[in-house]
Amino acid sequence: MTPRQANALTAVGLAGLLATVTLTAPRWAALLRTATPASSPEEESPGEEATPAPAEAAQEEAGRRINVRLYFEAPDREGLLPEEREVAFSSDLARQLRIVVEELAKGSTTGLLPTLPAGTRVLEVFVQALGVAYVDLSSEASSGLPGGSRAELLTVYSVVNTVVTNFPAVSRVRIVVDDRPVDSLGGHVDVSRPLPPDMTLVALPTPGPSPAAGEASPSPGSKEAP
Repeated sequence: MTPRQANALTAVGLAGLLATVTLTAPRWAALLRTATPASSPEEESPGEEATPAPAEAAQEEAGRRINVRLYFEAPDREGLLPEEREVAFSSDLARQLRIVVEELAKGSTTGLLPTLPAGTRVLEVFVQALGVAYVDLSSEASSGLPGGSRAELLTVYSVVNTVVTNFPAVSRVRIVVDDRPVDSLGGHVDVSRPLPPDMTLVALPTPGPSPAAGEASPSPGSKEAP
């Protein structure tokens, strides 16, 4: 083979490789952001197709609601407290996560304290295959934070705990702001990496009232006088 023929074959090969990369690159990008289904439907038998028609599936999904647990700051003690809430259902995990975090940003409906600053918007949410959810918040999540490391800690873990405890497919959460990675929201808590939940920040329940003075509890085995 002459050098001229070899060069021609090399050029053809490079052109083919370039075409392959051009055609498949968008697919690679999409795969990085592919969402895991929010629910875990039963496995179908090989060769069996049970996928409903798009219009029927959309109609069925539109009316579905699910119960989730949102974490807000306790008003009377240190830590976070859960609040049950009914939200719209989505079979797309990223969309479902966004719905839940948007509910968290709206604040409590039962008197708990907000953890995300007023005006915070959820810009985007997506989930990687390894169970890491990326939650992109608007700049208010950082600029509107009150001072102090404790407030920042509760803000961060209200998001992380809410996402992970409601969705078994997610094990860690990475918070970004305005489409950019940040080291922290207010200079105290490291959010430069995906974070697992921290349930030690959930406040202990308030103890019940103790017996009034002079009203001793009966000892085991004792009998009341007739």
